[in-house]
Amino acid sequence: MKRLKSLSRRVLLAIAASVLVIIGAFTGWVVYLDHVVTSEFRGRLWSVPAKVYAEPIELYAGAAIGADDLEQELRRLHYRPGDPATGPGLYRRRGGDFDLNARKVRFADELRPPVHVRIRSSADGVTGVSAADGSELPLFRLDPLLVGSVFPVHGEDRIVLAPDEVPPLLRQAIKTIEDRRFDEHHGVDLHSIARAMWANVRAGRIAQGGSTLTQQLVKNYFLSDEQTFGRKAKEAVMAMRLEAHYTKEEILVAYLNEVSLGQDGDREVHGFGLGSEYFFGKPVDELEVGELALLVGMVKGPSYYDPHRHPDRARARRNLVLKELADEHVIDAATAARASEAPLGLRTTVGGYVPAFLDLVRRHLKRDYAEADLSAAGLSIFTTLNPRAQAAAENSLTRELKRLDAASRHKDWHLEGAVVIAEPQSGEVVAVVGGREIGSAGFNRALDAHRPIGSLVKPAVYLAALETGRYNAATLVEDAPISIKLGDGSLWEPQNYTHEYFGTVPLVRALAESMNTATVRVGLDVGLDKVAATLQRLGGLENRPALNPSMLLGAVDLTPLEVVQVYTALANGGYQARLRSVQVVLDEHGTPLKSFKLEVTPAAAPAAVYQVARMMAQVTERGTGHAVGARFGGRVVIPAKTGTSSDLRDSWFAGFTGTHVAVAWVGYDDNKPSGLTGALGALPVWLGAMADLKPTSWEMAAPGEVEERWIEFGSGLETHVGCSPDAIPVAVPVGTTLAARTGCVSAQTEPSVVDKVKQWLQKSLH
Repeated sequence: MKRLKSLSRRVLLAIAASVLVIIGAFTGWVVYLDHVVTSEFRGRLWSVPAKVYAEPIELYAGAAIGADDLEQELRRLHYRPGDPATGPGLYRRRGGDFDLNARKVRFADELRPPVHVRIRSSADGVTGVSAADGSELPLFRLDPLLVGSVFPVHGEDRIVLAPDEVPPLLRQAIKTIEDRRFDEHHGVDLHSIARAMWANVRAGRIAQGGSTLTQQLVKNYFLSDEQTFGRKAKEAVMAMRLEAHYTKEEILVAYLNEVSLGQDGDREVHGFGLGSEYFFGKPVDELEVGELALLVGMVKGPSYYDPHRHPDRARARRNLVLKELADEHVIDAATAARASEAPLGLRTTVGGYVPAFLDLVRRHLKRDYAEADLSAAGLSIFTTLNPRAQAAAENSLTRELKRLDAASRHKDWHLEGAVVIAEPQSGEVVAVVGGREIGSAGFNRALDAHRPIGSLVKPAVYLAALETGRYNAATLVEDAPISIKLGDGSLWEPQNYTHEYFGTVPLVRALAESMNTATVRVGLDVGLDKVAATLQRLGGLENRPALNPSMLLGAVDLTPLEVVQVYTALANGGYQARLRSVQVVLDEHGTPLKSFKLEVTPAAAPAAVYQVARMMAQVTERGTGHAVGARFGGRVVIPAKTGTSSDLRDSWFAGFTGTHVAVAWVGYDDNKPSGLTGALGALPVWLGAMADLKPTSWEMAAPGEVEERWIEFGSGLETHVGCSPDAIPVAVPVGTTLAARTGCVSAQTEPSVVDKVKQWLQKSLH
């Protein structure tokens, strides 16, 4: 008996020790999970991607945005027709007059509260802006358009709502549909679990879940989706520990910011803030009852109830949510009935994601910010993107590539293209299109397609010639066959595109009509090293082009963005404004972190650049780009240049107006010949984009070293407009001696009265 008692005591002690070990292990496990919960939830709760905004459109008396364009911009910003008195985000149009209830919005330099304004406009532009009390406003800015996010590799994107930004109806609705006892339980609801188990037994399948909002938040935030007892146990413990440390308000708001509402390409749409913007194009506090019900209903299955792919399912789910909200007296039955009859109200496709431009923003920011900060620190990035310019470039490229493909003999081949537009004085890039798949990330031809630029190089050749002082616009050059022996002993024999030769021509005509052999002669005379150095200075290129004679005809590989940098210096009178895509970066509290200032460096002699630009204006008046001049009837001065690479593989067009410098490229990705010259392929793309932006003339004050003279375009002889129909104005160094056309009175001398009488008599007699 004594031995039995001893054995029993040892067994009890072993059991007690085991129980203590289990309790200790369980306690340690709970403590560990408690630490995970508190450490992860303390401080920043989410990785908040940087939000990228376009430059806001400025409205003032005289702004060149007509009434129809203004309404298009309002719709791009997801303003809706309605009664502005009922809340922000609505406008009413009467002819050219707009009443607008503008939203609360953060700009780079201020936080604007909601404001009511009146905008008066005509077909041509804005005629006035006033406040609600009738006082005139010198300037009003539309909202900066959200054009994308710099989200992390795992693809999560969200707009975080603060507690005071959550509409009361959303709070009530999410609890009613997902967790009616949310305010009563402590993380795990045994009543709901029992009810779900009974429903599942009766249905013979998993028909209901018993998870609380807190458990769902824990699963989304900390755990995986695996259906195991261990994961469910961990979820329950962590949910209870979360409720022990944080208030119901904190947990509910965290849930509303964390829950997944669908997938948009590479990014996952998290939270009701981003969900509202993504599906309806407006902030969550502007949602209609039916729209809010749709988002709440999607929580159960974002993919299954995706309104874009499954509108009927989404509508049925929305209406079920509305019925339950009415049954629980969250909304009245009449409101539920009206909302059930309404369309889904999904946003239109106007505006949106601009991956090629965002790619440029990333690259520009990489010099100052780590990728982790861009994808997690909640930064606001205000960029130089102009939504109107971006839309114009996208529409023109899409339209023209479709037209060119339809006209091609190769129906299974598809041309690609790229467009870059910048403001030359500021260096601000306002539009980037990287390919025909608008809105899709992929190979960015605007930034990464290094292609031979063809005759786009010629302005640099002629600029180098003018800088020597031995050439001017009227200098005669020889356009004739030429043969050059290369270093390997082979002969290079360039030809003009038409295989014609024009003999002795003035420099301005050689550039305007893109004569290859004349250009080669000029370039060889100036020196390959000088031409290469000039091109490098204009574009700020890291590497000097290889010193091959073919460089003179564009055997230089550049991207469209690099070409824009070259032509920016030409548009600026020889000063290079470094291209930039970012204006300022704000932290999550709206405090400026860094601004990106204008950087200007001298690149070439202003007098020589001015002369080249005046010569380039003849490209669009009389030369290979004459379609541009024809489009605007000679009213707008646009210096430009066509470019075509060997075997018609690449089609280019580059030019600048009073406000923009733009470059377009068209070709095949695999380098097949496109059969398109610069005038046939890229020029229509360029012209379509710039026409939508209502171009103004390029104007620049002539440097003191140059003066305007008139010469014949064909011969280079000095004349004046009343003497020859072939007369054109050119800029030449002051005091330049020009050979005069015989039989004409000098343009520098006003005819006397006697001479005028003689001229009148001669005309009368004939």
